[in-house]
Amino acid sequence: MTAEAAAIAQELGSTTRLRDHGGGFSAATVQLHLISAENSAGDPGAALAAARALIPQSLPTVERRARYFTDVAAALGRWGRRDECVRSLLTAEQHAPEETPSRPAVKAMVSGLLLSGRTTSELRGLAARCGVLM
Repeated sequence: MTAEAAAIAQELGSTTRLRDHGGGFSAATVQLHLISAENSAGDPGAALAAARALIPQSLPTVERRARYFTDVAAALGRWGRRDECVRSLLTAEQHAPEETPSRPAVKAMVSGLLLSGRTTSELRGLAARCGVLM
């Protein structure tokens, strides 16, 4: 389905359609959904490959850019690349500081990172902002 959506987006060109509907429909937003789909299918390598094909600044909203970095963090976390995962979560938080720490997926990821290995001051700070470390 994402391949079909990507083909439609390509035909429409670089214009973002339906801008008021969750950030719009464009080739960039289709690619963002592909990253999420690959993560959901349990293939972090494919998710990261899809992420490399997308320039986050091309996404139409702050929320979508934060979602990109959260999805990249999820893929990195599945591969055990903890430091890169934390950096990606922090980048997501920089894009949407009010929203990112409240996302259930982010809270779960941060909790897992706290339990699964060494912690850094950056991770502890993020955990505190997420409300998973008091």
